[in-house]
Amino acid sequence: MPLHVPPAPAPALRSVLAALGSPTAVREARTPALRSAQGPLSPEHPLPVHLLDRIGPGGLTPTTRLAAWRFQIRGAERAVAAADTMLTPDGWTFSHFFEGPYIASTELALRQAEAASTHYQPRLLSIPELYMLALWLHEDTEADASGGSPAPADLLVPLAPAPPGIAAHRPHRVADLLPVITTRIAPGPGPLLGSPA
Repeated sequence: MPLHVPPAPAPALRSVLAALGSPTAVREARTPALRSAQGPLSPEHPLPVHLLDRIGPGGLTPTTRLAAWRFQIRGAERAVAAADTMLTPDGWTFSHFFEGPYIASTELALRQAEAASTHYQPRLLSIPELYMLALWLHEDTEADASGGSPAPADLLVPLAPAPPGIAAHRPHRVADLLPVITTRIAPGPGPLLGSPA
């Protein structure tokens, strides 16, 4: 098994299990697939979600921060939703359930990564400025999943839907993809004086 999934913090898992066991939490969730799922639901594939805070000059040395732990919520045959947890002053707690295209896309990317011959620690990398989410395959399988930044040799697999011009489900080395991302999120020079705003 080439993927070394880091263990989620125990309080994060407990909070998701408690939410799944709460008829109120499931009924009030804005996820039709979760409300209509038949049979037991279980949280699987916990992944740390890192936000890309900034990229250094030249498209190198990205800075990230841990924002959440995400669990795929599996029904009888497939993932039907996801649950995010967040860190509060009292520790990790359930945040919300959601569904959408990233659920199936995450499952597909994880299956593709499992078929690879290289060992990785899977994470998710969110790039809010591009409305982009990527499976981050970190080469250091023993690293603390709550920290670190993408290394040049790590792989990023953009999840569908990916931004225009970036192929979904195609692995890119961080060193190759970060310059593209940097170009897209870099602020432009702004309007010229005397031009319409």
